[in-house]
Amino acid sequence: MSKLSNTADDILAAARTFIVAGGYNGFSYADIAEVIGIRKASIHHHFPSKVDLVQTLVRRYLEDAVAGLGELERNVPEPPELLRTYAGIWARCIEDASIPICVCALLASELPALPPEVAVEVRAYFQFLSGWLTGVIERGAGQGTLTISAAPRVEAEAFMATVHGAMLSARAYGDTLTFGMILAPTLQKLIPGTIEVD
Repeated sequence: MSKLSNTADDILAAARTFIVAGGYNGFSYADIAEVIGIRKASIHHHFPSKVDLVQTLVRRYLEDAVAGLGELERNVPEPPELLRTYAGIWARCIEDASIPICVCALLASELPALPPEVAVEVRAYFQFLSGWLTGVIERGAGQGTLTISAAPRVEAEAFMATVHGAMLSARAYGDTLTFGMILAPTLQKLIPGTIEVD
């Protein structure tokens, strides 16, 4: 990997940390320059504007999600286990603070104030995730391994909203156990016999 791509990756990582800590407007190029020890001009070389920077960050986040969930499906083919494992990934990230909260969930809460170019990327992430969850739930309902009381798309949206809401609540309370506690009833409804998030 070249030094240039390392610098771009460092800039994106710093931006992600700042967004998680304070949202889209919670940082400037001066903040990033100070954290990674480069000049603001170097940041502008890679990302001419903050819009370009956050657009790239969200696009990469989506690419990572597409790759990660594709890999998850190859390793965990059964719908009930897919939902448990997906929830479990977030539970572990919250517990060890490796990814304290979904960047797109935070940006979605700022959607009315985001530049349109960034808002489009955030929506694309949610559309992808909704489509993936809909497919998993549809498959599980067809196999009889998941119990649904509404259309698969509605169940997917409810599951996604519960996961993201549980992340926000865990963050608000500063209590990692909150995530699993909130998600448990949703998993129990979809997967009878489920006790807790793995």
